[in-house]
Amino acid sequence: MNCYVYRLDEKFGRNSSVVTKTKSFDLPIRRYNNGEYKLKTKDIIYTCLSSDFFLRDADVWRRNIWDMIKERADLEFFIITKRIDRFHVNLPENWGAGYENVTIACTVENQDRANFRLSIFLSLPIKHRVIVCEPLLEQIDFSHYLGDGIEEVSIGGESGNKARICDFDWVLDIRDQCQKAKVDFYFRQTGALFRKENKVYKIDRKHQQIQAQKANVDYRVQ
Repeated sequence: MNCYVYRLDEKFGRNSSVVTKTKSFDLPIRRYNNGEYKLKTKDIIYTCLSSDFFLRDADVWRRNIWDMIKERADLEFFIITKRIDRFHVNLPENWGAGYENVTIACTVENQDRANFRLSIFLSLPIKHRVIVCEPLLEQIDFSHYLGDGIEEVSIGGESGNKARICDFDWVLDIRDQCQKAKVDFYFRQTGALFRKENKVYKIDRKHQQIQAQKANVDYRVQ
């Protein structure tokens, strides 16, 4: 219940337990009167950012979404999920080794979830793979997972009134693992409770990304 999605839904008066189509469901294939697509080539579409693309309740619509993604091969679709074990449900027959315009980001928050989800993640036919550790809740050993086409690891602490601590040593350890494996690393945000050198700092939401940037620990493969 600490997930940012619940806080967003509460803020806008939405029921988190109900999965529905939004008004922009078919936006990628909408056209102007002259026939041009409303979304422009190379736009990045963050798909189901406030939900999960592989939710069981969304199974009925997923084929339609894959059809739109296939039609708009000129757009980049970024899909974040913690339900990577449901990846094959309603996967299109022409998926093959994956669509070039789709990046799948698998989320993990601790070692247990990393071991479960990433072993599945790496076995799947996906062209572009990203690992997202938001929130990062403990030190994680990625030594068995950073090969096999992982393009990026992004890290962030937990926000909200019930946030758990994110430790800077965990962040640096994962950065070092990424450097060794030559995988891009991004420190996105500190979270609300950030521990550095055994001191815990309480950081306002508006400063969490800024403080992460100031740490200057991002790593990009040259």
